[in-house]
Amino acid sequence: MTIPRRQQISLEHTPYYHCTTRCVRRAFLCGEDRYSGQNFDHRKAWMERRFITLSRVFAIDLLAYAIMDNHYHLVIGFNTDRLSAWSDDEVVQRWGMVFAVAEEVSAERIDCWRERLGSLSWYMRCLNEPMARLANREDQCKGRFWEGRFRCQALLDEAALLKCMVYVDLNPIRAAIARTPESSCHTSIKARLERKDGHLAHFSDHECRPMGVIPLRQQDYLLLVDWTGRQLQSNKRGRIPEHLPPILQRVGIDNSLWVTEMKYYGKWYYRAVGSLHALEHYCQHLGQKWLKGKVQMAKVSA
Repeated sequence: MTIPRRQQISLEHTPYYHCTTRCVRRAFLCGEDRYSGQNFDHRKAWMERRFITLSRVFAIDLLAYAIMDNHYHLVIGFNTDRLSAWSDDEVVQRWGMVFAVAEEVSAERIDCWRERLGSLSWYMRCLNEPMARLANREDQCKGRFWEGRFRCQALLDEAALLKCMVYVDLNPIRAAIARTPESSCHTSIKARLERKDGHLAHFSDHECRPMGVIPLRQQDYLLLVDWTGRQLQSNKRGRIPEHLPPILQRVGIDNSLWVTEMKYYGKWYYRAVGSLHALEHYCQHLGQKWLKGKVQMAKVSA
């Protein structure tokens, strides 16, 4: 059953969401087209530059991303404190970075723009529409570039957030496009490793952290990604010693389920990711009796 986007986005339950968008007909319109042999990898760089622009405009933090040949993944976090702290002049200035602004602007219009600068739908619109226009102009064609509206998945707790971020950063490795995180181009983890991450949300070494900051040290996250990637790729050279990074204990992840859930993340979860309790609470908010993921988790933990 289709659920309105405004109902799926519930800041009462979580500020974190996983978004995915696919190219029309799942064509390789952002990579090397296996049929024509034409390479479109430069479009991935277009998207990364757009991420940088939008990070200066919206009150939405980019936590992780992976741009693949025919789709991309984003993990975002709403930053409502930053949005409410902006002055009217700052709202107008930010809106003017992506849209034309008249010399005189009414207070009602500014309030509308402020609301849009905290809207995921407007963020995705400002990302997808310019990309589609550029690609169609390059291909000298008209019509859809993206398959449809973006898919949105709620991340209901910190364990779900970390699980999804690792899943996103390991996308090129699982697809056999890259062998290691540091060689996986057009991903957030490579941008962090190369210190080109000014447009990404920062990690934190402190328990008392502002909204929008990822709740662990970057070093722990890198160890977690590398350890998980080695478990998913049994034929890789070398292995990490068989002990879990400290972050797994800190966020209360059952280490016997971690690798299994990472292997089947895309199949087990759909509209939301989280603990059984968090999923049940989110179900009540959506007015549904169940969510995909709940049954599979119950079977595994039984």
